[in-house]
Amino acid sequence: MAETGTAIDDQYRKLAFAIERNKSWMLRAWILSGLFYMALPGTLLGFSNLMGISAHHGLGSMPAAWLEGHGHAQLFGWIGSFILGIGFYSQPARGQAAQRIPLACFAFWTSGVLLRWLANIYEWHWRSLLVISSSFEVIAVLLFLAAARHHKRQPAQPGAPKKGMEAWMIAVMLSTAVLAAGVIFNFVECIRLAVFGTVPSFPHVLDQKYLLLLGWGFLAPVVWGFSARWLPAFLALHPPRTRALRMALLLDFAGIGFGIAGMLIPATFLLTAAAVTVIAALRLFERPHGRAKVQGIHASFPVFIRIAYVWLTIAAGMSVWAALSDHHGGIWGASRHALTVGFAATMVFSIGPRILPHFCGVMRLFSTRLMFASLLLLQTGCLLRVTSEPVAYEGIAGFAWRILPVSGMFELTGVLVFAINIAATIAFGRSMFANATSIKPATL
Repeated sequence: MAETGTAIDDQYRKLAFAIERNKSWMLRAWILSGLFYMALPGTLLGFSNLMGISAHHGLGSMPAAWLEGHGHAQLFGWIGSFILGIGFYSQPARGQAAQRIPLACFAFWTSGVLLRWLANIYEWHWRSLLVISSSFEVIAVLLFLAAARHHKRQPAQPGAPKKGMEAWMIAVMLSTAVLAAGVIFNFVECIRLAVFGTVPSFPHVLDQKYLLLLGWGFLAPVVWGFSARWLPAFLALHPPRTRALRMALLLDFAGIGFGIAGMLIPATFLLTAAAVTVIAALRLFERPHGRAKVQGIHASFPVFIRIAYVWLTIAAGMSVWAALSDHHGGIWGASRHALTVGFAATMVFSIGPRILPHFCGVMRLFSTRLMFASLLLLQTGCLLRVTSEPVAYEGIAGFAWRILPVSGMFELTGVLVFAINIAATIAFGRSMFANATSIKPATL
């Protein structure tokens, strides 16, 4: 009987090992796809757009579809791919049919983002491509939600008091709901453009509201949620203040509601209050109770995490300034850049090297020096961009137009360094699957 039990245990370990290895390989595909959209359709196109804007001192000659193609590749192709990949990885595997869902979702999502980029940039059969691409993205999100609904929380111990859903989970679920709403809205609007539109781009006012929804409704809450989940362990912080985190989410979505309704001044004040509240909730600038976990990554990791949240408050504060006095879009653009690059990209560049190698089944990051270089380049470029864009667009000083391309060059270089570092980690890193008995499934 003992030998039979040992054999069953060995079979179970081998099965668990195979499932974990397959999930890690699937995550690698998501991450590499995200890196592609980040570096080429995203940042490289954004840099090209910035060069054209700087040369003509304004947006007049720049097709709106190119700007939207850049934003779509960044938010959906890059961040969306990372989030969906990590989300699938965190879900328990249940049989062969369930394992095929991530592959189908990956195929629909990456194809949808690619077709959208082709429609925006090349305008080849753009009416058909817009509808096909947006429908693919809707199907991908629905597949993800169908898989996620089976992911149950572990039941409480017998006799233990029942607890409500943790605040970090609420933040992630709200951001997922906004992502679903965003792709459905995108699908409906793409159908309208295909039938009635003359160019493959959203009307300006509608696009600004859409960006507000995605930036503060999807991007910010998902980063807040994972921050509340991971940063206490990574930075030796005290547990987050649950009530404050819930209040930050309430203020955030109230601000989004006012913004969509066109009441920008109260909206931006609420977003600023949400940014300040979430920093207090996460205890980022309180004294930690121990040393940060920087094994295998650059020692500057805790500093850049805190810098990212400084960028969050700058983004919110500049949105107040924009609501009060923006005339040519420069302040709004700087605010969005502080949110997407200063906050979100800095968080990805900081936490990505910490978690992605382990999730992808690799022993360690390829280079800690490249990690630091990518973060430093990104911060330099973002600082130049956010400070020069309002000055240039609002006509305060002409020399600022010459700074914008320089800022783009720094950011593009930082993005490429990050992409090379993560891709090299996946391609050349020592696999954790060399010994099946040493594998423990990672959890969120």
